[in-house]
Amino acid sequence: MAFPDAAAWYESLATVYGTAAALITSPDGEILLVKPNYRPGWGLPGGSLEHGEAPSAGCAREVKEELGLDLPLGPLLLTTWIAPEGDRPRPIVAFLFDGGVLDSSDLSRIVLQESELDEFRLVPPGSLTRYVRPQMAERLIAALAARSTGAPAYAEEAG
Repeated sequence: MAFPDAAAWYESLATVYGTAAALITSPDGEILLVKPNYRPGWGLPGGSLEHGEAPSAGCAREVKEELGLDLPLGPLLLTTWIAPEGDRPRPIVAFLFDGGVLDSSDLSRIVLQESELDEFRLVPPGSLTRYVRPQMAERLIAALAARSTGAPAYAEEAG
C-alpha cells in the first residue's frame, strides 16, 4: 500500500555508497592484496556495487573481473561504515566476504584485470600496515578473527 508522499519520503532518507571485497588467504594465513593502477596503495579484490546489486553478487563479480577467478564466496565477515570524507559526500558501507584459502595452484590461475590492477601479493597479517592504511589493517585483522570464530564483525571508520 502506497502512502501519499512516498517519493518525497524516500528522497529524504540518507543514502550511502556500497562496496564489497573478498578476504582471500594462503594456507599460511597470508592475505591476498592487489595493487590498483588508478590510485596509490594496496587493497583487497573487490569494488563498488552497481545500482541494485546485492553485496555478495557484487563481490563475486569484482573477484572474477579483477582476478579471473570464479570463487565460491563464504560468509560475510565484516561490515564497515566509513564516514564521508573529502570529495565523497556520502558514507560508504563496505561488505567483506570470506573468499577462502588459495594454494599455489589456485594462485597460478590468477589473471589480473590489466585496466585496473598492476600486481597482487600475499602479505602476512603482521606486515599489513606496510601496504594498507592502519584502519584497513585493523579491519582485516577483525575479519580474520571473524573467520575463525564464525561471528561477523562490525566496524566504524571516521573519514
